[in-house]
Amino acid sequence: MNRHRTLALAAVALFAIGGAACGSDDDATAGNGDVRTVEIDMADNVFEPDSVDVNRGETVRFVFTNTGEVAHDAFVGDTAAQDGHEMDMREAEGDEHGSGHGDSGAVTVEPGDTAELTHTFDESGSLEIGCHQPGHYDGGMKLAIDVT
Repeated sequence: MNRHRTLALAAVALFAIGGAACGSDDDATAGNGDVRTVEIDMADNVFEPDSVDVNRGETVRFVFTNTGEVAHDAFVGDTAAQDGHEMDMREAEGDEHGSGHGDSGAVTVEPGDTAELTHTFDESGSLEIGCHQPGHYDGGMKLAIDVT
């Protein structure tokens, strides 16, 4: 009788442990809840690295460090979104040199500072991170993102 009780308790314990290990997928990203960190240096008119590969569904925390002499910003989006953000930044240019953007997908980083931006890549395709301080994007301050 004790043997059956022990087996029953063991089965219940395994079921409970197995259920806890499965957890909820509410916070899951890239299938396992992991967030990858990518560190990016912002020098004057260049991102380093200049490209990043990510998997569809992956969440990436970009950590930007401005090693340059002027403020830089980082905006994640496709070409159309980059064009729209560039126009917004030009319109705001008279207000703190365009650094006062209100996009949730963007950060402005002053020289010597660090900022973070987290993005989940839901669709495959090509995106960019662009700096839209006056003249920077047109000058090539872009980082290519390939989502596969």
